[in-house]
Amino acid sequence: MNFEVKHNDDIVVFKLNEKKLDTTISGILKGEFTILCQAEGVRKMIVDLSEVEFCDSSGLSALLLCQRQIRERGGAIRLTHCNEKVETLVRISQLERVLPLISTNEEAISELQNLE
Repeated sequence: MNFEVKHNDDIVVFKLNEKKLDTTISGILKGEFTILCQAEGVRKMIVDLSEVEFCDSSGLSALLLCQRQIRERGGAIRLTHCNEKVETLVRISQLERVLPLISTNEEAISELQNLE
């Protein structure tokens, strides 16, 4: 699985450099999210999905695991650069309240900086 992690003050930007967010990588992704959330204590995260063209329920499950771990620490997550298919999946699953969809990383950083 190919990804990049960048730190912007107390905000982590996790860029997934994969075309598919599905069962082939969801287990590995959950592990990486757990390391970031538990070992590093991340409370604010942006998941940049600009490279992702397809996401299935196991991919959503990985994102929800990350969201739950961050929420338990009083933090927040934002998804950015989602294509239409990924956006539609999040919306029809009625998850946009727990996995907010933001157009750009800059907008997401601005939102997260305003959170305590």
